[in-house]
Amino acid sequence: MAHPGFFQHQANARRNTLWLVLLFASAVVLITLSVCLVGYLVTRSESSHLSFPDWLLSSHGLIPAVAVVLLIGVGSLVRWIDLAGGGSRVARMVGARAVDPATTDRDERKLRNIVEEMAIASGVPVPDLYIMDRETGINAFVAGYTPGEAVMVVTHGAITQLTRDELQGVVGHEFSHILNGDMRLNVRLIALLAGILMLGQIGGFLLQSSAHSPRSSRNNRNQGALILIGLALLVIGYVGVFFGRLIQAAVSRQREVLADASSVQFTRNPEGIGSALFKIGLKGGYLDTTSHASDMNHMCFGESARMKFSSLLASHPPIEERINRIQPGLGARLRSRLRDTTPAADLRGAGNGGRGANDGMKGSMKGSDAARVKDLVAEFTAPVARRARQHTSPIAAPVELTAASAAVPFSTTVGTVNRQSEAFAASLLKRLPATFRDLLYTRAGAVQLCYALLIHELAPAKQDSRLWTMAEPPLLAPRRDLLDKLIPALNQLGPAVRLPALELAMPALRKLDPEESSQLLAQVQRLARADQRMSLFELAVISFLQQHLALDAPRASAVRHQSYRTVMPALELLFSLMARAGSHSPELADTLYGEAMAGFASGSHPLQMPRKVTLPQLQRALADLRALSPLLKPAVIDACGHCVLHDGKVEVREYELMRLVADQLDCPMPPMHSAA
Repeated sequence: MAHPGFFQHQANARRNTLWLVLLFASAVVLITLSVCLVGYLVTRSESSHLSFPDWLLSSHGLIPAVAVVLLIGVGSLVRWIDLAGGGSRVARMVGARAVDPATTDRDERKLRNIVEEMAIASGVPVPDLYIMDRETGINAFVAGYTPGEAVMVVTHGAITQLTRDELQGVVGHEFSHILNGDMRLNVRLIALLAGILMLGQIGGFLLQSSAHSPRSSRNNRNQGALILIGLALLVIGYVGVFFGRLIQAAVSRQREVLADASSVQFTRNPEGIGSALFKIGLKGGYLDTTSHASDMNHMCFGESARMKFSSLLASHPPIEERINRIQPGLGARLRSRLRDTTPAADLRGAGNGGRGANDGMKGSMKGSDAARVKDLVAEFTAPVARRARQHTSPIAAPVELTAASAAVPFSTTVGTVNRQSEAFAASLLKRLPATFRDLLYTRAGAVQLCYALLIHELAPAKQDSRLWTMAEPPLLAPRRDLLDKLIPALNQLGPAVRLPALELAMPALRKLDPEESSQLLAQVQRLARADQRMSLFELAVISFLQQHLALDAPRASAVRHQSYRTVMPALELLFSLMARAGSHSPELADTLYGEAMAGFASGSHPLQMPRKVTLPQLQRALADLRALSPLLKPAVIDACGHCVLHDGKVEVREYELMRLVADQLDCPMPPMHSAA
């Protein structure tokens, strides 16, 4: 049975969206009733004997009720539309600066190297990076609707005050939010809270307006009314703030515990993230230079805004509790290490997130809590622990699998990072020639990489003949000077570098405007079809670029299929392609196709393998399968895996096709490894 971790978390994230809508609707009802109650008390006269329910159903009550609902709805809708730009819009909203991929700043390069290692090790495109230059606190968050357009925002305090291991722990925590589908929920929560908080903002505006308006006998009465209305709205606004923070806490707390555990799994270093949390306890992580700190509280690594009733309304568990959940007693050990160099007063505040010395350190975690967290971490690490016991190396040639490795379904690797994939990522980045890597960070170099990937195995004369078939828009024209720097590195490093290099180039490719992206996709398809045939790798490159550069790429796929019955034609096309890729004879292909389809087709369904699969057909099939419920996707990936694992080895082209399928289904797959 497939490990449910990644897919279950994806399904939970979608269910949490419905839960969020319910909480939002409840908050709107309570706020509306509060406004109507104020209106009832203000307008009630001695001659009126209407009860509040009767008044509420009259025109006196319905008008303000409808006005409040519309106001909240419009406020949320405006922010929802504003945030349609995805993660980059959220980053600009808080005043963050985009990090140049070719930056020479030592701290920024440290962050970029860590993020690139984690991206390659997990199989997702490298997120765009942003720095909040004026923030000295230690904090970070990710934002976006899909992993392909995610951005990671880190404070200046985080990159300057954290060691590499600590920053790696923070990055691992944020990658968990990317992989588990939390980002989309977080961005939507910002939009919903904007409407809830709008009444308080209007009340504050009315109070300021009345204070600065000219005084006269006529204006005094108007000012008095404005002050009363403003005060009432301000008070009701605080009710909205309370419900908003309550929603943040309800949605966020358990996901933060999950992300902490995932960071330990990704980095295999509990002290990295534990020490980062400890430093937040010492130095704080509040965002002091943006007015959106409270809006972002549920998204950040640590609390970003100060608040009262923190034990009830905090979006994160207490720092001390988080540290000891990661590893019981870790907080005490970290405190002991600083005891000789840090004043006692500072140590008393360490580990409580800056909530005051009166909260104190709560000591070791209870045994039952420790057991629960141990089980939680085990849930994540068990699928990869079996592979971690083997000495492995990156796939660069056919991978011979042991019986135990072949028995492990491909779906168990989705959404995970293991020690070997992380070691492969770090080693790969070190082996990349400096010029090659620097070119991936520029738009021109990233565009030429797309061409180089499709022609690097050809003889120079054939390379030139293929390039001559292409149109030449200014930025997208083939450049032989750049290709001559990219192609030798691709040939030297081998197939293992091809997909990771494309992932490294994604931040630069995302900087193309929509017209340039469309032209690049057309150029790549023209180049791939120049020989009247399309290889599996060419198909993988085209599909990857379409998935992440198309106009609708930032949009998350909606779930439209709750059963396999509605996607049977798509399954037939996909499994026929995988069966042919995994076999060397038509007879074996028919056998593999039948075995793959056996778990999906009913007894009455004919098992006739399609004889031809065109690129448009495959793209439509993958689009249909992307709309499957997350819990239905593991079986599809494992059936594809069965076709390539039947002979006990995985060819490079087979693995690249598996990566293509997983990427198209929004299921990030880490690099493949072989037994030594």
